[in-house]
This record gives sequence, C-alpha cells and structure tokens, in this order.
Amino acid sequence: MTTTVPNSSPTRVACASLIGTSIEWYDFYIYGTAAALVFNTAFFPRFDPAVGTLLALATFGVGTVARPIGGFVFGHFGDRLGRKNMLVVALLMMGVATVLIGLLPTYAAIGVWAPILLVTLRTAQGFALGGEWGGAVLMAVEHAPRNRRAFLGSWPQVGSSVGLVLGTAVFALVSLLPDAQFGAWGWRVPFLLSTVLVVVGLLIRARLPESPEFTEVERQQRRVARPLVEVVTGSPRQVLSGIAAIAGSIVAFYVVTVFGPSYATSAIGYGRTEILVGVMIAAVTEAVAVLLAARTADRIGPRPVGIVGAIAVVAATFPFFLALNSGNIALAWLMMAVIGFAVGIVYGIVPIYVSMLFPTHLRYSGSSMSYAVAAGVIGGLSPLVAAALHGATGSYWPIALYVVVISALGLAGFTAGATASSEPRSTVAG
Repeated sequence: MTTTVPNSSPTRVACASLIGTSIEWYDFYIYGTAAALVFNTAFFPRFDPAVGTLLALATFGVGTVARPIGGFVFGHFGDRLGRKNMLVVALLMMGVATVLIGLLPTYAAIGVWAPILLVTLRTAQGFALGGEWGGAVLMAVEHAPRNRRAFLGSWPQVGSSVGLVLGTAVFALVSLLPDAQFGAWGWRVPFLLSTVLVVVGLLIRARLPESPEFTEVERQQRRVARPLVEVVTGSPRQVLSGIAAIAGSIVAFYVVTVFGPSYATSAIGYGRTEILVGVMIAAVTEAVAVLLAARTADRIGPRPVGIVGAIAVVAATFPFFLALNSGNIALAWLMMAVIGFAVGIVYGIVPIYVSMLFPTHLRYSGSSMSYAVAAGVIGGLSPLVAAALHGATGSYWPIALYVVVISALGLAGFTAGATASSEPRSTVAG
C-alpha cells in the first residue's frame, strides 16, 4: 500500500506540482519554438522553405498525437499504482527525450535518420506529457481542502505559462546569436539546459506524499482492473464534456504560441526576438488569469467561469489576428496579452471542472483521457492545421475562423456539460 505523509501541506504539494509541470512544459514548448524557427532548415533542408516549415510543425503534431496514448497508459497505472509514481516516470521520460534532441545530429550529418530520430524523440515527449497533466492536477486537487480546490488545482496550469516563459526567454537569448551560430549550435542550448531542470524536478517529486484520496481508495480496496474501460463505458458524457471544455482554450493558445512565431516572422516580417517577447507576454497574462479564474471558481463554481472564458476567447480571436497583421508590434503585443488572458480564464478552471467529473478510483484515467484527446489530438494538430490553411489561402481569416469554431465547442462543453460524478465526495483532503 502507498504511504502518505501525515499533515502534508496542500500548498507545498501544489507548489511541487507547479515546479514539475513547469519543467515538463519547458521541455515541450522549446520543441515548438525550435520547430517554428530552425527545424525546417536543420532537419528538412531538401524541401521548399514553406514545405519545410510545414513538415517541422508536423513533427510538433506527431508528438502531441502521442499524448492520448500516454494519457491512456499513465491514466490506467495512475489509478492502479498511484499518482506520485507516474509523475516521476513522466518527468524522467520527458527529460531524457529532450536532452537527446539537443544532441541529435542534423540532416547534413546523418541524412534521413535525423528527421526519423527527431520524430521518435518527439513521440516520447508527447507520450510523457500525456501522463503528466492528470497526475499533477490530481495531486494538487486531492490534497487541497474543499474551499481551495480550484485555486490549488490551477497551480499546475500556471506551470504551462512558466515553462513557456522560461523556454521562450532562453530561445530569445540564443536567437540574438548570428544566424550561422544559431543554426549550428545555438538552438541546442535550451534542450541541453533541461538536464539541470529535470534533476531538480525529480528530487522534488521523489519527496511528494501520495494523494490522500488515492490512499483511501487503496484502503477501501476500490481499485478496478480496467479503469480506462470503465470510464469509456460508464462516463462517455463526462469525457466528451471534458474534451470540449479543454479544446476550446488549447487550440487558441497553440495557434498563438506555436504557429504564431513562424507566421509572424515569415508572412508579416516581425523580428524573431520581438515576436518571442509577445509570446512571453501572452504566457504571463495567461498565468494571471489562471489564478484569478480559479480563485473565483472556488466561490461561484467552475462552470460559469468557464463560460465567460470561452466567450472571451471567441471574442478576442479576430482582433488578435487583425493586430498581428497590422505590422504594429505594440498592438500585436497588446492583443497577445488579451487573448492570453482570455485563454487563461478557461485554463484555470479546467483542472477542477474535469477532475470532478469522475469518481476518485477512475479520476486519473478520465481526466487524462479528456485532456490528452483535447490537447493532444485537437490542440496538437492545430499549428499544422493553421499552417495548412495559410498555405492554401494566403490569408489569416480561415485560421481565425478555425480557432473561433473550436473555441465555440469549448463553450458548448460548459453550457451543455455533463453533471459531475455521483460519487459521494470524500473528506480526506479536508
């Protein structure tokens, strides 16, 4: 039986989840930035530049498509073996894959094996991230007292912004190098720095106590042999509600932070560094909105907050693209801040909304499935879809319309949503 630490601080656990998730997202996001800025020439140099960029962004999508598989596997074992154990495995897998990408020879050195190995390592990243979110969120939520669950459960969401800011800042610094040095070795630095971050993260996670609610499930012998099957057959409405709610914000943020740098530099003419500053601004405003929205959700419930956030994302999408295409960097930064804040409103209440859709003994599987499908398949393919739409039309209008449609699905996920699990709420966490 898993042991837990008596009187463990919910704030300390949430902080540890935040740190670990920040490291995982740092690893994940630096790949997206590299894919937009350098992988087209480093790993796909034999293609037309536009096609090379599309292929580089496709490798981003490959990794995110692996997230549902990781979510299913980690969810199964998270409900069987515990949340903490799976978080350690996820961080280790992500860190090793990231460092190896930083050491990977380019196409010029080993030919076609370079993109093959790149896709393989990206798949490992996606697999690991698929299991990260559910475990980190549940550790925070299940340790928290009832009146702070939304707030403390949102801390891993802030890890996404912290990882994005950290990764983008490192890339902004190395992008100041001359183009030849940046292309030769500068882009590798952010990946290799992950070694230090992962060691720190593993030391922190190894000291975490197990979730008290999972410990109670163990004590009552309520674990099931096939939690994923039970979620699919017994809670399909909850899964669909979770997928829709998450996808509405994820697509908007991926289009802004992953497709945006490539589009802004190649199609509009912004400098690499100035658009990366805009990405960091969006990440900061997202983090602020996450915490404010979660604090509000503890008072009035997550659903009304999610509805407001989904409407805000829809309303901000076209103005964002208009500002970006104006060529005015100050205006572009302003709208990146606005859309980042709108996304953060939804993102902040997703942990409590989704996790409470499922009973404790199925919660890792149900939450991970919802998040991995929404963020992995729908969100992960969004930069590729955006690049393809732009390549086919030469306009931003189809991209903006695409983001609005998916964001409207998020609104439907909250308004039509499923009721939460009928399982009686435990008082283990307070």
